[in-house]
Amino acid sequence: MSKEDDNQIDSNKMAAGIAIGLAIGASIGVAMDNIALGIAIGMGIGVAFGVGWGQA
Repeated sequence: MSKEDDNQIDSNKMAAGIAIGLAIGASIGVAMDNIALGIAIGMGIGVAFGVGWGQA
């Protein structure tokens, strides 16, 4: 097992993380009555979560 394998991001997990973040963001947006802001927050959460999960 090479070291490079550890640095590969699992794109499926990353996509799932982003999708989860968007879903969370949409919920936040509805609750805050500002869907655009909620989705922006969700994107940030989703990308961070997706990358972190993809690397795990």
